[in-house]
Amino acid sequence: MKRKVNLSTYSVIFSFVVLLFLLWLLYYSQSAGLTITIGVIIISWLFLVGLYMPLSVSAENDGIVVKRAFKKKMIPYNQIKDIKLCPPTMAERRLLGSGGFFGYWGWFRENDLGKYFAYYGKASDCFLVRLKDGSQYMLGCESPSEIVNRVKSIID
Repeated sequence: MKRKVNLSTYSVIFSFVVLLFLLWLLYYSQSAGLTITIGVIIISWLFLVGLYMPLSVSAENDGIVVKRAFKKKMIPYNQIKDIKLCPPTMAERRLLGSGGFFGYWGWFRENDLGKYFAYYGKASDCFLVRLKDGSQYMLGCESPSEIVNRVKSIID
């Protein structure tokens, strides 16, 4: 069962504006040093996006898989303690990662949940996966309840 990750309107607009601004700076930069610096920033950010931006979430035979452009993140079923629908709150604080640039990914903290690693496109599509070792993942995709129900049926 594979579900696509959709970006929020804010994330799409924010990502577009930031990239447009950097490309505008690159085009109008007067010095070679500034051109190289902006080019390196653009390439570095796009590389990070490729490493972390979630494209899809699936419940496969061995576990939950978060597909990204360059890598996959596998969360084996035998490590999952609990899974539930749980959108992040406005009180979430980003510790390290993206708060909207091509989605939400990285380390976040909330008062009620504690620290977790996020891979999602919009808050309304999220669910929380708690592992037996205490780690937590906030994942998001289309029809998150289908993924949650499928995983619950496997781990229970």
